[in-house]
Amino acid sequence: MLKRVGMLCIVLLVSCTGLPDNVEPVSQFDTEQYLGTWYEIARLDHSFERNLERVTATYGLNEDGSISVLNKGFNTEKDEWRQAEGVAKPMGSSDIAHLKVSFFGPFYGTYAVFELADDYSHAFVSGYNTDYLWLLAREPDVSTEVRQRFINESQALGFDTSKLIWVSTD
Repeated sequence: MLKRVGMLCIVLLVSCTGLPDNVEPVSQFDTEQYLGTWYEIARLDHSFERNLERVTATYGLNEDGSISVLNKGFNTEKDEWRQAEGVAKPMGSSDIAHLKVSFFGPFYGTYAVFELADDYSHAFVSGYNTDYLWLLAREPDVSTEVRQRFINESQALGFDTSKLIWVSTD
């Protein structure tokens, strides 16, 4: 029984760090250039960000080479700021934008950048399956062109873009 439970835990941990079909993380990824604050422009709904607006993600470099993660947002239902601290590590080569992120001890989830502007002004990010999707930007708004490209590319990859939440940044 213990062996079965151990195998189940391994399967669950590995499955949360995979990628959705056809999602290819960006190569030639520069971690240093990615560091700093990003605004969440759009996302698919999930329990850990429910009712959050004015969401930001701030990434920094830890002494051990891992990336510190600070997600912050205003909970409109509870009228209070919420934040979560985590750590991100490359899944393989550090120049591939496929990271594993943890906010809960040894449990990691996929963070895969599948489009990144040349100037690092916006990023399209996926989780381990098509239930997790974000549009992040360095500024609190993006052009209509970037929004439409995000919708088109995400739809083509199997994400249900009709369920996108366009996050208020005010």
